[in-house]
Amino acid sequence: MAKTTRIFGANSLKFKSRGRETARTRWLTALAHFLRLPLYFLVALLCILGSPVLAKVPGSINSLSQLPINSIISLAVPTDAASLLQQGKVLYSNGNFTKAVEVLQQAVQIYKQQGESLGLAVTLGNLSLAYQQLGAWNQAQQAITESLNVLQEPDKNQNLQIFAQSLDIQGRLQLAMGKSEAALATWQQTEEIYKQADNQSGVVRSLINQAQAWRTQGFYPRAIKTLDRISQTLKSQPDSLEKTVSLRSLGDALLVLGDLKKSRQALEESLIIAQNLQSSADIGASLFSLGNNARKQNQKQQAIAYYQKTVAVSPSPLTKVQAQLNHLGLLIKDKEWAKVQTLLPSIESQLRQLPLSRASIYAHVNFSQSLAKVKSGVLQASSHIFYSVLSTKDSAKLLASAIQQSRSLGDKRAEAYALKSLGGLYEETKQWSEAQDLTRQGLALAQSSNAPEITYSLEWQLGRLLWAEKDINGAIAAYDAAVDTLESLRRDLVVNKDVVNQDVQFDFRDSVEPVYRQSVELLLQSQKGKPNEKILDKARQRIEALQLAELDDFFQEACLQGQKVALDRVVDKDNSKAAILYPIILSDELQVIVKIPQQPLQSYRTKISQGEVEKLLIKLRRNLVNPTATKIVQAQSQEVYGWLLKPIESQLQQSGVDTLVFVLDGPLRNLPMAALYDGKQYLVEKYAIALSVGLQLLDPKPLIKQQLRALTAGLTQPPPGYTKFAPLLAIKSEFDGIAKAGVSTTSLLDGDFKKKKLESEIDAASFNIVHLATHGQFSSRLEDTFILDFDGQINVKDFDTLFHSQSKTVVELLVLSACQTATGDSRAALGLAGAAVRAGARSTIASLWQIDDESTAMFVSAFYRELKSGKITKAEAVHRAQLQLLKHPNYRAPSFWSAYVLIGNWL
Repeated sequence: MAKTTRIFGANSLKFKSRGRETARTRWLTALAHFLRLPLYFLVALLCILGSPVLAKVPGSINSLSQLPINSIISLAVPTDAASLLQQGKVLYSNGNFTKAVEVLQQAVQIYKQQGESLGLAVTLGNLSLAYQQLGAWNQAQQAITESLNVLQEPDKNQNLQIFAQSLDIQGRLQLAMGKSEAALATWQQTEEIYKQADNQSGVVRSLINQAQAWRTQGFYPRAIKTLDRISQTLKSQPDSLEKTVSLRSLGDALLVLGDLKKSRQALEESLIIAQNLQSSADIGASLFSLGNNARKQNQKQQAIAYYQKTVAVSPSPLTKVQAQLNHLGLLIKDKEWAKVQTLLPSIESQLRQLPLSRASIYAHVNFSQSLAKVKSGVLQASSHIFYSVLSTKDSAKLLASAIQQSRSLGDKRAEAYALKSLGGLYEETKQWSEAQDLTRQGLALAQSSNAPEITYSLEWQLGRLLWAEKDINGAIAAYDAAVDTLESLRRDLVVNKDVVNQDVQFDFRDSVEPVYRQSVELLLQSQKGKPNEKILDKARQRIEALQLAELDDFFQEACLQGQKVALDRVVDKDNSKAAILYPIILSDELQVIVKIPQQPLQSYRTKISQGEVEKLLIKLRRNLVNPTATKIVQAQSQEVYGWLLKPIESQLQQSGVDTLVFVLDGPLRNLPMAALYDGKQYLVEKYAIALSVGLQLLDPKPLIKQQLRALTAGLTQPPPGYTKFAPLLAIKSEFDGIAKAGVSTTSLLDGDFKKKKLESEIDAASFNIVHLATHGQFSSRLEDTFILDFDGQINVKDFDTLFHSQSKTVVELLVLSACQTATGDSRAALGLAGAAVRAGARSTIASLWQIDDESTAMFVSAFYRELKSGKITKAEAVHRAQLQLLKHPNYRAPSFWSAYVLIGNWL
């Protein structure tokens, strides 16, 4: 890049451990130079102070900031001191924190002169709160330490209530400075003191504070238990500040865990109470949380309305700017550039009012990131309506402020986050050396402060930078480290299910998936045209790790555990007629890794962009459900066949393979591989086909060696309120076909098909097959993935308790014969994989779309007859049943026979 176009000087922003003040001065000088700003202006910029300090990072307001300042205790002290104390409280409540500090300092001096320890302790505590709001952390710490020392002096008449209040303020300070564990311990101490003083209101406040500390550390389930207990305690009590804060905290925690309905209920209750109390701060906070709930549910207009109401009502600059940033994010996502242009100046104005805090640091960083997205979006749209107001300078100034503020705060996490973003800014302008320097410094800080959610993103950024400079080995090492960090987070979920890491799970597609996918692309590129089996093995393991991480994100918890057997062992020793294919969609090519029995891994590729692949797959998926679109389906599926199978078809024939096991990637999972066409035949006419979600299977063994015992359950009519689902009148003939095939059956039909009844039947008897003939839907959203019973929905999240018998063996085969993927959801097959995994069955058969129920009954009868007739695999039984439909004059179109897929153990 030419020197005239560089945004940073070549030696700018060098943060070395030695001579920090000198390095900082050099950095400011260099940054001021490139910004063409006087140094004194930049220093002033970096020292801006502003609004409420207590912040939950990132995203929503901290409920603690809405709890009241210490009450004024009636003391026998000089009138002027008590008056000043009351005046300071009023000034604080009105947001005039600077004046409040002045007044409270005067009160402190009078109390010291009079030797009134309790009055002094109260005033120092309130002074600490005022300093906190100004971001004056050293003064805030000094004031609260002095308050506690006064209360702990010997021979002083210590008041438990005042001591607890001072401890409460110390906890707020600790949390604001990112010391959540210390804050938790402090608030546990205040709880005990309030119990001794028989102050139930104080106990409730302490528990709310503890819940906030648990949430900050990622312990959301534990926070919810605490808040639930508080809510039950407060339910019968009159409206109060504690009640609205408790409900809002509960709603926020439930939102993170994905229980959107209960979250909304709690938040709406919180809003009503806040309105009854006429507390504008709490009204604004509850409106903001409701906006976040609507946003999570993709209710854009409703979310924007809540955010706009928040800005209009809330007195808190922090709440206002957080609402506006979330509003901005929605506008950027939909590329509404004119509205973005209108909103930007207001956000900039609000940011200037924020005091020094972790929340303000994240707000500055997030706004910087939003500006970069706006700039990129406007350029892509070739729109220059307001490009002139956007520049890298704007982002740089915000990030410079954030870095300096985080250092003043002593918050290493925040500093690491800001350094990562500034390194990313250098990355965008291709200044690799400076970007690496910043990234490595941020990485050291993140690692030293045990912040894996920031660490992995810095490792990922470092990998991209090294890759850009052709340091392939270094880039692979950095990507490996990023993946390992993400995997450690997943293992933590397994070990401690009480932990939910919000940052990692918040935006999987943008923040986690690319790490795995780019890592695979880098590994495959590193072969330099010479196949390397170790690299291919590492690449396929990584793409499967991505799929497991995707399922973890879907369920918001670690979902795959237990002893498993590697697929390669099954292929090479137990089932030598199966080949495994791993299609991998990369940015500018589609790679396929293949395992043929007794042969080393091999790969081949097609040069085609990810966008082109996805465009064709979407068209093919749409046409597959149309029985009259056979010709266009054949043409489109032949192109996909060319990508996935044509390069290796002769090897497959020579090897004697009769079963293909696909570990599918991305939108390929929405397609039935059986419908791929070679120009003469469909794939199903040549091979049995199965799908797998990973390199491992649960104890693979053929089902036919056991007696077939099936629990069948179904609905001929959908339950009330589900009118969009049609009757399934052929279910009885479907069940009769299963029985006629020689399978021992127990049936639950219509009114007998209820969740509790189904669960008790599975637990009571040793069924190795569970066959559900009922409507269901698979979606990329957990709450929209379900099956129907007589009473309504059974969500996929309940499948683990439903199908995992407590006293019997695991279900061998689960059949879902009338389900479908959600219309218009390109990732809906994620819900299908989730259902298969959650049920814990060794194999699952399901339909990608709902088909004619008479052809379904025909397929089901044929499948069970084939399975019962001889020693064939489940994949072969599905294969033969599909061929019977294909040969039927009424069901030759792929829309009838290709919808069925087998997931898991194909034996």
